[in-house]
Amino acid sequence: MTCARQPAGGWVQGRELPPQMEKFQAAMVLGSVGDALGYRNVCRENSACGSDMQELLQDGGLGHLVLSAEKWPVSDNTLMHIATAEALTTDYWCLDDLYREMVRRYVGVLDKLPERRPDPATIDGCAQLKPNNYLLAWHTPFNEKGSGFGAATKAMCIGMRYWQPERLATLVEVSVECGRMTHNHPTGFLGSLCTALFVSYAVQGRPLECWGRDMLRAVPLAEEYCKKTIRHMAEYQEHWFYFEAKWQFYLEERKISEDTGDRASFPDSYGAAEREKTYKKWSSEGRAGRRGHDAPMIAYDALLAAGDSWTELCHRAMFHGGESGATGTIAGCLFGLLYGLDGVPEGLYRDLEHRATLERLGTALYRLSTEEK
Repeated sequence: MTCARQPAGGWVQGRELPPQMEKFQAAMVLGSVGDALGYRNVCRENSACGSDMQELLQDGGLGHLVLSAEKWPVSDNTLMHIATAEALTTDYWCLDDLYREMVRRYVGVLDKLPERRPDPATIDGCAQLKPNNYLLAWHTPFNEKGSGFGAATKAMCIGMRYWQPERLATLVEVSVECGRMTHNHPTGFLGSLCTALFVSYAVQGRPLECWGRDMLRAVPLAEEYCKKTIRHMAEYQEHWFYFEAKWQFYLEERKISEDTGDRASFPDSYGAAEREKTYKKWSSEGRAGRRGHDAPMIAYDALLAAGDSWTELCHRAMFHGGESGATGTIAGCLFGLLYGLDGVPEGLYRDLEHRATLERLGTALYRLSTEEK
């Protein structure tokens, strides 16, 4: 298996994968399903009663769950992803206008975030945005604590809007600017680049094993763009290579080689307990999925192992002891692009919070991404 660029409408694991509207809808919806499942898991883990999520699944499994807004709310991950997608589907004339629209929508949801246990950097970053400053609306200060997962979980739709290989430069610019609006730290905004790229690779039909290596090849483009904007480069240089080093370590651990994109290698024994230890090892502070590098990493790892099994993906990405809402959001969105709603119990999305909005945005992103401009 080689990692050469694949044409749009390629093949994934033997199945033709055109960029169908239904899969764009599924990506938006399942990203939020993964968020709701993972967010509930986080809330239960941190509650006084502390029941383990696996116990909840013993009676009938995922097929017996109905994700209503009252009992299974989505987190700030979904609210911010919706805000990004709403901005991307407006009729903007230039990217600066797009950024101003993102700022307006992020500030608009700021009051709703604290009750959803948000990534602290998201709150701090939104508070620094300046919607009334025409020229500098999206320019925020460098943030030493801006390395969290929130930039990664709001950026998947950027890859849906700019998925074509010839629009890579635009994807890089938009994902970097979107990310550093709220997470002005390389570990944070490179997470937004990562998830946007992974989504574009899914739509293009690139082999899943190639995504990690191809993403690292695109990171220098982000660095070049940041240098052109002449903002915070001194601070960025101190932290830039952490993201790349962590991903290099992961790919070597999975034995995904530079040139061939061989199938990922997993330990013979890799159950829930072993995954918890591994996920913590990848993290920067022992909280799996807490940062911009390991939230997409855990989601990617889960996709590599789960194949087209939604249930297996949930156990690996949504039901671990870390920031499972973040990893679930990313993994669910990517699964939707790869496999649609196949194998996903209807109860998980039938009454999902914001479902109609998510489907509308999926449709709009598909149509806009295939129009000539």
